[in-house]
Amino acid sequence: MAIEVLTRDCTALGDVDLAAMADLSAASAGWEAGLLSKQAEEWVLVSEAFEKSTLRGFVFSTLERIGGTPSLVIGVGCVAHARNRSSILRGLMHDQFHKALMAFPDEDVIVSARLADASGFEALADLTDCRPWPDTRPNGEERAWGRRLAKRFGAASFDDRTMIASGGADQLLLDHQSAKATPGAPVFDDVDTDAGQFVIGWGWAMAEFLDGFEQPAS
Repeated sequence: MAIEVLTRDCTALGDVDLAAMADLSAASAGWEAGLLSKQAEEWVLVSEAFEKSTLRGFVFSTLERIGGTPSLVIGVGCVAHARNRSSILRGLMHDQFHKALMAFPDEDVIVSARLADASGFEALADLTDCRPWPDTRPNGEERAWGRRLAKRFGAASFDDRTMIASGGADQLLLDHQSAKATPGAPVFDDVDTDAGQFVIGWGWAMAEFLDGFEQPAS
């Protein structure tokens, strides 16, 4: 069954939309509609994936410049634990990349998200120089980017060598469990999600890569 993706301003979300998002996340993150309503105020865009008019995934995001650099910052996101969840995620990310191309034509864009485990890297798999990455230590510039992104996410603490950060107890991150093997990173073995820890994952969507997303997902 085809996945239909719609991206719109967060201000367009109503109570019914937020309730559907809360229902979707109930089996995993457990975000309530009230919390998601506050997130809608924090972020600018929301992409929603539908299958037969049923919500199957959503992502809040913002397109902005961080220190002058084009950036796609992914906030809260949830993908249904369904057999086709990889397709759902691809559709959501397609629209994210499309919006990045429209906002920053001919520019490289840094893409970041908060992750609880290696499954989240599936959203970033097609990017260049993803961090943190197995057996790859970040250099000075990459560590500086980690600090910038941690500040953007409002992290209470951050280790720029491991990219492990801590924040609130609500675990506001990209909630996705991959249906296929994803590159594991030992860093996730040290993440205490019960203590509000998460990993800041990021990579570069190069201009030539974004050129392939001239059209929206649907």
